[in-house]
Amino acid sequence: MKNKEIQALSEQDIQSKVAEEKAAMIKMKVNHGVSPLENPILLRINRRNIARLLTEATKRKATKK
Repeated sequence: MKNKEIQALSEQDIQSKVAEEKAAMIKMKVNHGVSPLENPILLRINRRNIARLLTEATKRKATKK
């Protein structure tokens, strides 16, 4: 997910996307523990998407105050 796409989301959408991405990350980690993923780079990409979403949420909270 690109930063411009994240900036276009509402605060509720960001929170729901974070929850979705975290659930997907947990599922991928479990699957990777059982049998190796075909593309383990997806774990890194997912982790970075979560960080981007959380950064945008934090930035919005800081600008509200």
